[in-house]
Amino acid sequence: MKNINQLKDAFDMAGQKVQDLEDERAQFAIDLGKDENSHSVDDIKKLNASLKNAKMAQELAKSAYEDARANLNAEPVNKKPLPVKDGKPDAQAMKNQFVKDFKNLVTSGSTGTGNGGLTIPVDIQTAIHTLVRQQASLQNLVNIETVSTTSGSRVYEKLSDITPLAQLDEDGHTIGDNDDPELTTIKYLIHRYAGITTVTNSLLKDTAENILAWLENWIVKKVVVTRNVAILNVMGKAPKKPTIANFDDIKDLTNNTLDPAIIATSSFLTNQSGFNILSKLKDAEGRYLIQPDVTNPEVQRIGGKPVTVIADKWLPDISGSHPLYYGDFKQAITLYDREHMSLLSTNIGGGAFENDTTKLRVIDRFDVEMVDDGAFAAASFKTVADQAKGTADTGK
Repeated sequence: MKNINQLKDAFDMAGQKVQDLEDERAQFAIDLGKDENSHSVDDIKKLNASLKNAKMAQELAKSAYEDARANLNAEPVNKKPLPVKDGKPDAQAMKNQFVKDFKNLVTSGSTGTGNGGLTIPVDIQTAIHTLVRQQASLQNLVNIETVSTTSGSRVYEKLSDITPLAQLDEDGHTIGDNDDPELTTIKYLIHRYAGITTVTNSLLKDTAENILAWLENWIVKKVVVTRNVAILNVMGKAPKKPTIANFDDIKDLTNNTLDPAIIATSSFLTNQSGFNILSKLKDAEGRYLIQPDVTNPEVQRIGGKPVTVIADKWLPDISGSHPLYYGDFKQAITLYDREHMSLLSTNIGGGAFENDTTKLRVIDRFDVEMVDDGAFAAASFKTVADQAKGTADTGK
């Protein structure tokens, strides 16, 4: 038993080594795209050689581990075809198979697929993403793009002023160049975010539904918090950061900060403490700044623009000031989602053997990038004064 556990650890470490080197290769590609002299030819050759050797070591560890398991007459899984309905795999059968694989993973250390881990099937991922949308998740506000590679780039047209065509008063004048559109490249690099939890072995005796519910709930919490933090880090890089002190400052933020084309699709975002202050703000006629939508009272608006309120826990104050983001966040920010969450466990290492528990690791893969920094502004405020009486509409 000791030998097979050692082989499993070797297999896991070999797989991690390959992933690390693939990530390093992706970073090399991005670096060289920016500066062809950023890495020498020798560095590139050494990296490729290391990756080749790591993959060979992974295959060797895989064969040794699978042979050891075969000698123990381990029961294979994932060998029987799943039941199908209308030409598609049956969803319940897939879930039951996932639970079976999960139990086998945390008891024997393998799903029988030879990868030393368990990739969450599509139907389980769909359930997880649904729960994310039910949480206080900022990713609902930004653009989401699913990608299948660890790195890549997207080309966007930069927002620029357009000048009129030149007037030619006489024949024979040379026609000058137009102010052609400028393009910019946004590059993404998928990052890995991971966490470990401890599973009591008694959980494995529970029902399939309860195991799935526990897994989904746990992963949801980690994914929401991780992606919120990444999105907020990008939001904090907005070049326009006005300070709000009175009622009319909010009017200036709404009317005179962004391009009019962006204003049409813009909205507000603040935390609960900030919303509490803004909800009490009044104009010179005693009317509240924030008004409920006439067609849906649950939706709050400022000047007709929807207001999203996030709990302070997820959207904290910044240096003692409440945040007030305004703009079109889907135009401004893109989350590149590889949708490749995976599970890996051990009942030997990390103190699991001594405590009769199982350590379960989840990895999420995504990147968040600023696409258009002119599409939103990051304002802040502590207290906001009401509009002075006699100044509404007439400006007096």
